Amino acid sequence: MIGTSLAFTDGLNRAATDSDFTSTREVRNLANLNRTWSSCRVLNLAKIYTVYKDNEDYLAKPLFEHSALNRALILKHTLRLDERDLFPGGRRTVTKVILPYDPYDLRLGGRSFFVRQTQYEPMMRTYLGIEDMGKNRDAKILRCIDELPSLDPFLLREHLDKAGCNPSGVYFQISPQDLKAMTAFTAREIENLVNVALGQGKNSKGATRLGNKILSDNLSKTLAPLQMTLQMSDEEFQEGIMCWRGFLYYKWCHVELQSGLRDVLGGLGSYRTSGSYDESLRGYLKKARPRIAKAVVEIINDARDTLDHYDQVYHALAVRRDPEPFRQFLLFGSELFLELGHKIGILNHISSFWKYRMARLNRKGAKPLQDIEFADMLVDFEASLFNNLKKDPMRQRA
Repeated sequence: MIGTSLAFTDGLNRAATDSDFTSTREVRNLANLNRTWSSCRVLNLAKIYTVYKDNEDYLAKPLFEHSALNRALILKHTLRLDERDLFPGGRRTVTKVILPYDPYDLRLGGRSFFVRQTQYEPMMRTYLGIEDMGKNRDAKILRCIDELPSLDPFLLREHLDKAGCNPSGVYFQISPQDLKAMTAFTAREIENLVNVALGQGKNSKGATRLGNKILSDNLSKTLAPLQMTLQMSDEEFQEGIMCWRGFLYYKWCHVELQSGLRDVLGGLGSYRTSGSYDESLRGYLKKARPRIAKAVVEIINDARDTLDHYDQVYHALAVRRDPEPFRQFLLFGSELFLELGHKIGILNHISSFWKYRMARLNRKGAKPLQDIEFADMLVDFEASLFNNLKKDPMRQRA
């Protein structure tokens, strides 16, 4: 098994000190996150605090009870080689929590820890005064967040809801950048609904206005005809619109990810590494490249199948004027929603991590990845693909 061979492990350790890639690692500037809202990789509670600290709903329904946690930055973080001893179980992507000294000025830095790292409980007592990890609400929420492959607002909201946590909606807003990019996409998606089901004729402006309402946190009377068509109570409609918004978001993500995933699939087959003559390492790369490519394609297709099901029930509403399939989908589609969110989160991680690594290598004078470095990246991909899907071929190969 390549993951436990001494040559493989020793190679990774050597890469930590000898590799041009790791020895020239950039120091990420925490202050850059001052301009960042939440995303698939970052939950910026510091930014949310600075904007909504006087909001009644925010004050009444905080995500975390501890004020420092409720102003933290929470990130999905790929462990560096010198951090992996904090997770003896071999995890690669973990949840990092940064407690800034000042949420208004992240340049001042802060304290940080990884959820469920070695000595996690003593650290939680020291930093946050949490004595009973089993009963503490904040500890439970951190565990819930740690279980997710992504921090996208729809997946996070649904997962927390299943755990009995229902914080203010301000924690789950789409970032302004994503919202802007989604607006035109959503208008195109729902144009048939406006044209046919709501009887407005061919009206792209009407589709844009309705799309904005669907993407907005504040439902208005504009959507009342749709609520009547779907025969949903106020509470059902509120939840249903959130579900619909999530499916539109994931459909948009699925489209946006295609270019990056093509780069990944092409690179898995064609990228030429440098360095090692280790036979076990070459054997791993030979088998892992097609195995990962196959798994990525399977997840892309699985996500597409779920979105096709959404398209079918939406078509029944918008074209055939049969609202019942769409109504049932919004009422009882939470499992599909969670599965789709997990798959999009995995694909997003692989695409963004590949882009980050390859961007570094495209700089003038940059050296190609060594075999051991490329293998390390592929091991991370396999951990995301198979551990999150409850299948781990790394464990099956002895």
